[in-house]
Amino acid sequence: QVQLVESGGGLVQAGASLRLSCTASGRTFSSYPMGWFRQAPGKEREFVAAISWNEITKVYADSVKGRFNISRDNAKNMGYLQMNSLQPEDTGVYSCASGTGGNDPRAYSYWGQGTQVTVSS
Repeated sequence: QVQLVESGGGLVQAGASLRLSCTASGRTFSSYPMGWFRQAPGKEREFVAAISWNEITKVYADSVKGRFNISRDNAKNMGYLQMNSLQPEDTGVYSCASGTGGNDPRAYSYWGQGTQVTVSS
């Protein structure tokens, strides 16, 4: 069992940066990939980034490649999403997830409740 809590969201202007954190509890977090997803109002949940348990593999959605960086600190049971050059289309509720990895939300069994990111133009 893994419990996940996101933090670090907020309201920023276009071009700004934010760093999201995902605090995990449970013994198995460090053994599995984690991912970040987002959901804008009226839209489907969208894959943002994923990272393997050992940080060797990182995968990004094309829309965030080169602007976002996913990382984790297994010793602290933490995951992170550094978001730079934010744009209004990045607005949404960002959730971290733990599971078998990849860009399909169905591969993730554990989810946080999300943190709101709003980017104004």
